[in-house]
Amino acid sequence: MDAPGRGRSEGMDPADQWVLNPETGEYELRSGPSAPRSAVPGPRRSAPPGTDGAAGARTRIPGRAVPPPRGRRGAPDDGRRGRRPAQRKPKAKRALLWTGGTMAFVVLATGAGGCLYLEHLEGNVTTTDVGGAGRGDFRRDEAFNILVIGTDKRTGEGNEGYGDKNSAGHADTTVLLHVSEDRSNATALSIPRDLIVDIPDCPTRQEDGTEKVVPGLQGVRFNRSLGEAGRDPGCTMLTVEQATGIPVDHFMMADFNAVKTLTTAVDGIPVCLEHPVDDEESKLRLPAGESTVEGEQALAFVRTRHSFGNQGDLDRIKVQQHFLASLMRKMSSSDTLTSPAKLVKLAEAATKALTVDTGIGRVSTLKDVALELKKVPPKNISFTTVPVKDNPAEKIKATVVLDESKAPRLFEAIRNDVSLTEVKRRKKKEKDAVAARLKGEKAPASEVRVQVLNGGAPSGSAQETLRWLQVEQGVTKSENAGNADEDLKKTTLEYAPDQAAQARRLADILGLSGSAMKPGESVTNFQGLPAMTLILGEDFKGAGVPLTPLDKAPDDIEKSTADKVECAS
Repeated sequence: MDAPGRGRSEGMDPADQWVLNPETGEYELRSGPSAPRSAVPGPRRSAPPGTDGAAGARTRIPGRAVPPPRGRRGAPDDGRRGRRPAQRKPKAKRALLWTGGTMAFVVLATGAGGCLYLEHLEGNVTTTDVGGAGRGDFRRDEAFNILVIGTDKRTGEGNEGYGDKNSAGHADTTVLLHVSEDRSNATALSIPRDLIVDIPDCPTRQEDGTEKVVPGLQGVRFNRSLGEAGRDPGCTMLTVEQATGIPVDHFMMADFNAVKTLTTAVDGIPVCLEHPVDDEESKLRLPAGESTVEGEQALAFVRTRHSFGNQGDLDRIKVQQHFLASLMRKMSSSDTLTSPAKLVKLAEAATKALTVDTGIGRVSTLKDVALELKKVPPKNISFTTVPVKDNPAEKIKATVVLDESKAPRLFEAIRNDVSLTEVKRRKKKEKDAVAARLKGEKAPASEVRVQVLNGGAPSGSAQETLRWLQVEQGVTKSENAGNADEDLKKTTLEYAPDQAAQARRLADILGLSGSAMKPGESVTNFQGLPAMTLILGEDFKGAGVPLTPLDKAPDDIEKSTADKVECAS
C-alpha cells in the first residue's frame, strides 16, 4: 500500500493503519495525522457521524476482517458515554488461493481494506480480450469453469535463468477449475503440457483492435496452444474445450513471479517430502519430512522434474497438486487471516500477478468469484489429472495421449456437475419430486405433440432430431421450430400438466432424466394445437444418444483433496 501517496503517515506499517472501534465492534482504517483524505483515490466522502472530518478521522470497513494493530489495545476513548451497543462476534473468515504452478487467486472481499481497497487494486489487474472464447460476464448462480494457466515466460526480476530464452510463454502448467452449481464441491483438473491435441484456428485481438486468425495445428503438444505464433489464452481455452468437451468460461494466467511473491506474502508454504531432494538443475535442496518454502525455493519446488517419481511431467503435476492444497490450507489459516500486513501483501501480489479475461477483469468481479469459491468445503475440492497413456506413435516416450477408456467418463462427470467426492445429496423431498416426473402412464408416441428447438446444440441438431423422431420413433406430430431465444447448458422438455403422459413418453424415447422435465405451459404448434417444447442444449450428443446425465463419478480416477497433507515421493 502506498501510504505517502494516500495521505498516510510516512513509513507507517499497514497493520498499524487499522484500529478497533469498541463502540461498533468494527475495524476501521485510520488516516495519517496530516491528511484527512480517504484511504485510496476516489470521490471524497463525508466524515462519519461523531467526527468533524479533521485529521485522525476513520473510515469504517464493514466486518471484523482486520485485527487490532500491533502494540495497541483498541481505539482511544472518544469521551462519549451511554449504552454500548452489543459487540458483534467475529465472523469466521476463510480464503482460497488457486494457483496453476505459477498462478494465484486470493479472496479480496474479506480482509484488509474492504470496498475502498478494492478500488485501489483495480489498476493492478491486466486483462485480455479473448473474443469468442469464454462466456463473457461471470454468473454467480451457475456452475463455472475457470482455466488457470501458468506460463514459462521469463518476465519479472530474477527470472532470466528460467525457461526458454526466446519463449513467448507456453502453457507450462494448466488447471481447469470446475466449481459446482450448488458450491458443494469443486474439481481441479490438471492438463499435461505434453498431451497431444489438435489446436483449432484461433481468432485473436490485436493491439490496434483488429482481429487475426492464427491457424490451428494437428497432433501437437498442448503447451503450444499459448504463445507460439501469437496465440493468446483464448486459444488455450478453445483447445481445452475441443479436447475435453468441457466449456471454459474464463481464464486466469500468471508467470514465474506469482509463486515467488505470493508464497513470500504468507511467510512460506509447508511442504512434505518422503525423501531428501538435492536437484542441481532446479537448485532445490530440502530434507526428508516437512519444510517451509517461499520465494525462489517455492518456485524451484513446483518446477523441478528430476526429484520425484519417474522425473516426468506427470509426477511434477502430482507434486504441484500437493503444493496447491498446502497453499490453500495456509491461506485459510488463522495466522494469515488475522494479519493485516499479510492480507495487504497478498492482495497486492495476487492482483499484480493476474492476467484475466475481460469478463472477470474488474476486482469487484474477482471478489464475487472469490466469495463463490470460499463456499466450497476443502474436503470436497478434488485434484486430479486428465487420464493419459504413453503416445504409441513414439519409440522414445516423450508425449502422452488421452486414455480413451477413462478420460471421456471423467470429462462427462465434470460437464454434468458430478463431484469426485461424496457430497451431501439434495433434500430427499426434492429428489423424490424430480424422480416422480418419470413415473406414471405414458402416451403412445403417435399422440406426442412437440416443437423441437436448437438452444445450444450443433447446427442442424433440431432437424436431425425431428427426422429421427418421425421416421424411427413414430413421433409424427413433431415439428422443427428453429432456434430458441437463448442457449441452455442442458436439454429441457417443458410441458403443461395435461401433457404429463406425453412428456413421460418423449423422455423415455430421448433418455431424459426427471431433472430435464420442466412443468410449465404448452405452446401452440403450426396446426394451432397445444404442444410441448423440447430445447436441445449444449449437452445434446446426437439424435438417438440418451441424455440421462451421469450422476456418479468414475471409481478408477486417481485424485486427492485439499484438506489432506500428502508427501511428495
